[in-house]
Amino acid sequence: MSKENLNDLQAFVAVARERSFTRAAAQLGVSRSALSHAMLALEERLGLRLLSRTTRSVSPTEAGARLFNVLAPRLDEIESELGSLTAMRDKPAGTVRITAHDHAITTVLWPRLLPLMREYPDVRAEISVDYAFTDIAANRFDAGVRLGDRVDKDMIAVRIAPDLRMSVTASPGYLAGRSIPLVPQDLTEHRCINLRLPTHGGLYAWDFEKDGQPQAVRVNGQVTFNNTLLMMQAALDGMGLAYVPFDLVHPHIEQGRLIPVLEQWWPVFPGYHLYYANRRQIAPALALVIEALRLRR
Repeated sequence: MSKENLNDLQAFVAVARERSFTRAAAQLGVSRSALSHAMLALEERLGLRLLSRTTRSVSPTEAGARLFNVLAPRLDEIESELGSLTAMRDKPAGTVRITAHDHAITTVLWPRLLPLMREYPDVRAEISVDYAFTDIAANRFDAGVRLGDRVDKDMIAVRIAPDLRMSVTASPGYLAGRSIPLVPQDLTEHRCINLRLPTHGGLYAWDFEKDGQPQAVRVNGQVTFNNTLLMMQAALDGMGLAYVPFDLVHPHIEQGRLIPVLEQWWPVFPGYHLYYANRRQIAPALALVIEALRLRR
């Protein structure tokens, strides 16, 4: 049935229920004359008289009453279901899929998502550990996390963490009897714990900066990971120097389990940003997650 016919049936139900063209027209937002003409056209198409009209009132005929009894509950059911769908749209529910690497998850995402998940049991989170610059659209993620706010033009970036300072540390046992690195180039004489990035498949060159001058050093060692937490653990186990976020190793430095080196060269990077597709409508669950993660200064 065409949209116009469905509109006429809805109009008929309104007239039969209100028993007044004037009240039904006001309810439907149309003129009285337009509504009257629509009812006449409906009756002509059906070949039946549906409404009995007098100067003072309007009432359904026997055929009209039968049609009303069939249509009214079904149209009410449709309206009720549409209302339920609207409520579902406005209610935070569903799964939000996020890709990020382990440090961002441990220090930012999980601490802020945990209270949100407890408050909204219908919101679910699926978090994938990944060091690559993931194409969230192609991989069906709702959002991703990366350092800095450089994202594609069709993405929006929201800062979720302060600037990140990197560090180089090693255990007292590893440094015992060895010379302390004084400049980044000295790292080539040490065992270092490498990080392999999946984006290019190569080993990450350690970035440094001093007096505005950046340097990058490629290091060697016995072990390579693709996980920051494991790199730190290897440093604690005396396997060499590790290049990891300072906030991660700071407690171990305070307790004397790790010793910082090359502190004057430690670089600072723009903090983590959540990025997601630039779309007109954002699902309530994703909007809730964005606000929970947004950095409050």
